[in-house]
Amino acid sequence: MRKWHKEPVSVELIRKLNERYKVDYITASLLARRDVTEPNDIRYVLESDVAYLHNSFLFNEMESFVERILEAKEENEVVCVFGDRDVDGISATVLLVEELISMGINVHWMVPQGDEPYGLTVEAIDKMVELGVTLIISVDCGISNIEEAKYAHKNHIDLLISDHHLPGDTLPQCVATINPKVPTCGYPFAHLAGCGVVAKIIWALRFAATPFYKESFILLHAYPGSTKVDSETVIVEAVRLYNCIEQERIVEEVVPGELEIHHSRMLKFLDKNLPIFAYDIETEKKFLQKAFGKEVEIHLTELKDNFEKALPHVKGKSLFALKNLSRSIRYSHRSSELDLLIALFNAFLFRSESSLSTDYEKILDLVALGTIGDLMPMNDENRILVKVGLKELPLGKRVGLLPLLTHQNLLGKRLTTNDIGWQITPIINASGRLGEPQIAVEMLLATDSSKSEYYAQKLLSLNKERQNQGEQLWTKILPKARTSFEDFEHKFLVVEDRTISRGLTGIMASRLLREFNVPALVIAQLDDQRITGSMRSPKNFNVTQFLALFDDLFIDYGGHDCAGGFSIERDKLDSFRKRLHGAIEKMQQNLEEDVEDPILIDAELPSEFMNPQLIDIVEVFEPYGESNPPLHFLIQNATIEDIQFLNSSKGSGPNHIKLLVQFGKHRWPALYWNGSEVIENSYDKGDQINLVFRLGRNYFRNSETLQLTVVAIEKYKTPIEKIMRLEGS
Repeated sequence: MRKWHKEPVSVELIRKLNERYKVDYITASLLARRDVTEPNDIRYVLESDVAYLHNSFLFNEMESFVERILEAKEENEVVCVFGDRDVDGISATVLLVEELISMGINVHWMVPQGDEPYGLTVEAIDKMVELGVTLIISVDCGISNIEEAKYAHKNHIDLLISDHHLPGDTLPQCVATINPKVPTCGYPFAHLAGCGVVAKIIWALRFAATPFYKESFILLHAYPGSTKVDSETVIVEAVRLYNCIEQERIVEEVVPGELEIHHSRMLKFLDKNLPIFAYDIETEKKFLQKAFGKEVEIHLTELKDNFEKALPHVKGKSLFALKNLSRSIRYSHRSSELDLLIALFNAFLFRSESSLSTDYEKILDLVALGTIGDLMPMNDENRILVKVGLKELPLGKRVGLLPLLTHQNLLGKRLTTNDIGWQITPIINASGRLGEPQIAVEMLLATDSSKSEYYAQKLLSLNKERQNQGEQLWTKILPKARTSFEDFEHKFLVVEDRTISRGLTGIMASRLLREFNVPALVIAQLDDQRITGSMRSPKNFNVTQFLALFDDLFIDYGGHDCAGGFSIERDKLDSFRKRLHGAIEKMQQNLEEDVEDPILIDAELPSEFMNPQLIDIVEVFEPYGESNPPLHFLIQNATIEDIQFLNSSKGSGPNHIKLLVQFGKHRWPALYWNGSEVIENSYDKGDQINLVFRLGRNYFRNSETLQLTVVAIEKYKTPIEKIMRLEGS
């Protein structure tokens, strides 16, 4: 039986989280136990407003990126968006193409088809030359295309790169690069998907249409300070923003009548011929006159009226009063009234510019698809991007997705990452795996329902074909995998087969990993000269580091910690084979022992807390995925009221089990996947149990119920039984 463990947490920390963030004690304890205690991290758990996303212009080269696109629009240039064949690259391609079309730009798109390699190619650039393209924008690729970038430049084509893969030591020659994994990019979050990077570009393009683009301005606030002898000081705070990003901040405490004007740091800061905004200029001027005298005139523009129109909750309130009500200020390490003013200005901008808020949310359906499909970590702003996208998807507003959502019976439902990961992304990925990603792109770009229905049916057919090919291929490669598993002494396996489609190498590697639980490499033939490989590994084995041991052999390679791929020239394959054993030994020396981790319990629930309202807390911590596994709850001394064996009759092999569990005032249906071997001979109706479970919603015949998913189970022991067991009685 798999063990479980509950980390102790500080009662004082739980109390502080409860008080500061106004959450209940269970939520506070869950945050503490998951070590989500920093204000910025808590923000992305508790909030779902796009106003909390990072400003796109934190990317150092975003302005250059935007300017080049605006120039292409102004000069009526022909632009080509070049993407990738997986769900992330397809989503990114569609999003950027749609945005450029909405801007009136003449845009083409390309994605690798058939056995074409990942990323830009000379052949693709030649096609663009024929189309008269003068600007290429790569999405979900490009960061490793050094030679191709030079070739584009040689053909007088500018290149903009948007990517999220790890860069090499040298970056391609281009106008601008937006990639959160480039160490010098300036962006605070490295784990955006390719479509997430495109979403940041789209926000920046829309921001460029507002009055604040490429503008500097100052926000100012003055208020009473400390009392000194016979006078009360005045504190003046000001911050300079550019593209709504803080550039410089200054605070000065002034004793009225004692400061010589020419010595004031604040007045020098304000004397920049920049617009100066304040919340309530009547109040601000009183304090400024008190500080600097009536002869100093500071021209202020009031924000209060605009704020009250866009943000009704601020009406009639001072900054001081709003500080105690503000949600955003809870997530700031600094909590001055100036910080509140910055937060209010940001909220005002979002509410007054629908293109940055409500309209922007509509594109996040595809961002959710790509982020989930590419297994990006569900933390930081990915949480908001996916959370909002999951709400948009079942609304069926995107014509291109409507037939697929209808076919999968997902319209109008409350979707989770599992729904998307199991029912949507594999179908879209099927087009790329079988060399026809353009079908998925055409479907998602469709604005006519008959056209989207046509492409959706083609996608579903491709998915069936992929499944059939996968089963046939699995039967063929499994014996080879077993042999290789023995050859590598149960540490690694590699399968080579010329008949494997490059689109299925990743699927087969993933399946081999699940079967053997060791790093699995599947090698296929691209063409007469090139070989391609996909690799998947357990968490304790870093694929990217492993592939880096062969970088002198590869044409290109890349990936993430547990998944990666490469291409290699055929005449170097023997050298690769010969070095494999040595590379595995080198990696094994640095491996931690791969022992099964205990199940981490997020909360043990007394009976009074085990009620239907618990689902609200579960859904606060969504979306679940990489770096954010589902919550695990523990209940003790529950009762099994019923046991049902599903799929086949009792005793005929592996079965799923459905339990009815009584705990406190409520009965709960519980599903135990492949649980027959555990339940069949050890548990009966009426048994008292301890249960570790996940809680979710179950939809059946248009009816929604709450359901437990069993993670682990054991017989309940009374305190006396526990003591006897410890004493060996």
